[in-house]
Amino acid sequence: MRGGCFAFIPLQLSLRKCPVLPSSNCSSRTMRLLSTSQGGNQEQEMILRRQQDDDRLNTSSSTTASTGDNPSSSLDHPFLDPDNKFILTGKIAASRHGLPAEQNVFHQPIVHHKNYSFKNWPPKQTFPMTKFYHLAKALTTKQTHLPRPLVRSYMDFYQPLNHTELPRAWFAQPHGPISPLFLDRFLSSSLNRDEERKIGFRECCKMEEVKERTVLEVGGTILAAQLAWKYGLATNAAGGTHHADSEMGAGYTILNDLAVTANFLMDEELNGGTVKGVNTVLVIDCDVHQGDGTAKFDKVLGDKLVTLSMHCDSNYPTYKARSTYDVPLPDKMGDEDYMEVLIESVERAIAETNPDFVLYDAGVDVHKDDFLGRLALTDQGIRRRDRWVIDKCVESKIPIVGVIGGGYDKDPIILAKRHAIVHEEAAFVWRKRKMWNLQ
Repeated sequence: MRGGCFAFIPLQLSLRKCPVLPSSNCSSRTMRLLSTSQGGNQEQEMILRRQQDDDRLNTSSSTTASTGDNPSSSLDHPFLDPDNKFILTGKIAASRHGLPAEQNVFHQPIVHHKNYSFKNWPPKQTFPMTKFYHLAKALTTKQTHLPRPLVRSYMDFYQPLNHTELPRAWFAQPHGPISPLFLDRFLSSSLNRDEERKIGFRECCKMEEVKERTVLEVGGTILAAQLAWKYGLATNAAGGTHHADSEMGAGYTILNDLAVTANFLMDEELNGGTVKGVNTVLVIDCDVHQGDGTAKFDKVLGDKLVTLSMHCDSNYPTYKARSTYDVPLPDKMGDEDYMEVLIESVERAIAETNPDFVLYDAGVDVHKDDFLGRLALTDQGIRRRDRWVIDKCVESKIPIVGVIGGGYDKDPIILAKRHAIVHEEAAFVWRKRKMWNLQ
């Protein structure tokens, strides 16, 4: 690869040769994706279906809110399955299937779990834990720019495996990319105060709900990746935990879903044969903060993991890691300048690395009103960014998963609408390319 620079800021380039993750000993299985029989597409039938779904969710023992999407506050089971039983099934990693993509002419497969958010989150915490709840609500509520809710029913979301079913091998070395010592210390509430402070959740790291949602979020991105491999495009209504590395968490992130998913995609024995032929994964990280944790996984995954980070240079973290492609941006950069740098950066990364799969971190903390941001993108600028990245990958026949990344606003509803943009723009591309017909 060649060194070089852009018109606005220098592009720091580094490709490193690192040891490749050892092959898994798990048995390989032929992919068997489950198909779900659904009702017709008539308007009255869909409205009735949504009402029935909401009634089912409202009466569930693990939900309390009228929307059917507030989680239970109690956990009775350990985390992750040490026996890795699910790998042997060769199935898609869903505890519930959503609306089949072949029948869905309006939006791509979207992954969500009601326990991405939970009650009793301390109100003084900076991290907006309720945003995942409000995001799901925004996606199932009619917006002014759409003729209908993007997602007509909570039952149309795909739901990842429960936290007790997710195979431990997907997470922990030697098969997964995360240190088993760190993973076990987190799940057993054994992190010290300095480690909890670095993560940002402090004593909340010990909350059972935090542990559950942390592993569910990773499971959600893995499920979205399986769906994108089959259909070309999928999104997770969470994810983008890019500050966590293989040995510790940081910056409101504990387990790095991007690195775990990249490793999952490239190991056919680990993924049970549900994904084949992925040798290079490109992470396009457009969060306002550098994806430093993801970049450090090169020590585990080698140069099969390609990282492109477009971030505000003056923002967190103070000491930057070295991504494959680093694109540091100046404070207050607006829509037009941002798009020019984005297009040149992404086109270069794709041309030079020829990735088999893209994981896209669509952080909205680039917004001009984000209180941890420092860039100056508008809603429309974020919309243009997401549409261009997704359409570029689909046009290039590269499967892509979108995750929501960071975003901070005192109004959780406003923030949720920003996070909804990546799902809406993925749906635009889904309709534009008629992707339900491509199977």
